[in-house]
Amino acid sequence: MIDKLLQRRPMLACMLALALVGGCTAPSGAPADVSSAHSHDVKLAYVDWSSCSDATHVVKAVLEQEGFRVKTVLLTGAAMYSALAQGDADATVCAWLPSTHAAYYARAQDRLINLGPNMAGTRIGLVVPDYVSIDTIDQLAAHADRFGHRIVGIDPDAGEMGIARKAIETYQLPLKLVEGTDASMAAALGRAIGARQWIVVTGWTPHWMWARWKLKYLADPKGSFGGAEDIDTLVRKGLQHDKPRAYTILDGFRWTSAQMQQVMATGRQPGADADENARAWVKAHPELVSGWISGGVDTRTGAK
Repeated sequence: MIDKLLQRRPMLACMLALALVGGCTAPSGAPADVSSAHSHDVKLAYVDWSSCSDATHVVKAVLEQEGFRVKTVLLTGAAMYSALAQGDADATVCAWLPSTHAAYYARAQDRLINLGPNMAGTRIGLVVPDYVSIDTIDQLAAHADRFGHRIVGIDPDAGEMGIARKAIETYQLPLKLVEGTDASMAAALGRAIGARQWIVVTGWTPHWMWARWKLKYLADPKGSFGGAEDIDTLVRKGLQHDKPRAYTILDGFRWTSAQMQQVMATGRQPGADADENARAWVKAHPELVSGWISGGVDTRTGAK
């Protein structure tokens, strides 16, 4: 008798299974139950670039404002894409495309959803202080000794580092690419500028170092570093169904380099806390944030 009842009432069967074994799957064609606590948990993946960290904390602050519990996970570039593709993370706002993260994206793009650029007009390349008297990458070879025969880089897994290695080969540069982190690269740059020494680093825009020091990109006549890029928002497949509110906010997130620089400027102050800094910036920009929450406004055009 109960078997027939459960066949006619699949949701009752589900409830009974839940009571007995702690879980169940909704019958085919029925909507998933997203009212559980897990529907309010969001995991954001990011890499150790100041631009990526600041953007991630701003999005975290907005999601938390809307009632989500947010966990941020620091990963290498390759691991970030793998985590999204495998469903171990919900989203990232740190995809530099089409060039910097091209290899990572190519391996995972069929298992991701690209929500498009959250920032346009970014750039990567080799950067020197403005007092350095060369202007192009191909001039590095003739002055390798002045640079200590090295280019100061960031984490070895970063897409920019792979591009820099190829540029060294393309230009046949007698310089070694030194691995490090965003922080160690910036520290080395600061020390060199303080001593008025020549230094070349792997750099990008936006980054707080442009506001602190007078710098310039070395021209890239062979196009090794590509042209202007965007920073895209990527989410795992299924997020729109599982957490539609979070998906809407992530899809709506759009800002400019100038707006990011505001977050960077305060975030570099002594004793600054990334989460508190992001919350303060979000609170100070209610109209912009409202656009993200309601489905997204392009801050460049005012259009959705």
